[in-house]
Amino acid sequence: MIKTLLSFGHGFSARALARRLIADGWTVHGTTRSAEKAEAIRETGVIPHLFPDPAGRDGVLAALESATHILMSPAPNDGGDPVLAELGPQIAAKSSSLDWAGYLSTTGVYGDHDGDWVGEDDPLTATTKRGRMRVAAEAEWRAIPDLPIHIFRLAGIYGPGRGPFEKVRAGTARRIIKPGQVFSRIHVEDIAQVLQASIERPNPGTAYNVCDNDPAPPQDVLAYAAELLGLPPPPEVPFDEADMSPMARSFYSDSKRVRNDRIRNELGVELLYPDYRSGLARLLAEEQE
Repeated sequence: MIKTLLSFGHGFSARALARRLIADGWTVHGTTRSAEKAEAIRETGVIPHLFPDPAGRDGVLAALESATHILMSPAPNDGGDPVLAELGPQIAAKSSSLDWAGYLSTTGVYGDHDGDWVGEDDPLTATTKRGRMRVAAEAEWRAIPDLPIHIFRLAGIYGPGRGPFEKVRAGTARRIIKPGQVFSRIHVEDIAQVLQASIERPNPGTAYNVCDNDPAPPQDVLAYAAELLGLPPPPEVPFDEADMSPMARSFYSDSKRVRNDRIRNELGVELLYPDYRSGLARLLAEEQE
């Protein structure tokens, strides 16, 4: 039987997974809101569908009917999870025949822990509106009877095209200093291998933190990027004086170190990039290949 993934909101992380699955003979469908992005998706070997455009609805329903696995990437909004808002009854009707379902959430569901460690069994005490909406969306997906749902709480994502080098080279990067602030991160290829490992070892109902082994202050990451480029570190700016968008500033409201024991112990994942140093070094090497 041909395994088929339907990827809702086929973005950065989902594309990395799709490359792996297609190489293994899978059929992958991906949804997007943009006709331009649909053509870019097609060029990667993924069958694109415009969604929630009514013109693409029949194609999405047909893809759902044939799917053995589904992956949901879109962020929730004030109306809840956008995929369930459009296709909740259809997904519920299909749930018992799926082999696996994955929902890409965020470590923001844990809220602020003043730099302390958090794991999957800790309470979901989100402090931002975005985090609270993610908590609600996780609950929506868990509430569907018989759906083999797996929750993936992603840390800050980086990868090809999403590294700090461009801003450091341009001289526009700033090291925002907020004492005690730490973030966890994850390379997109490690997200892909975690998702693939879960597909191969499904355990419905489980939540996984997807992050590397080395939570670190954001200024350290920029300083290391500059070091790799042979440039001086970007200037420091105190958090209270930094010119930042409200969304960028909100990321600094939470400080925590996220444990990743479950992906390593249950799924047997050995991270390709266990810390930002190895990940950034590889990104720069790829740029220069």
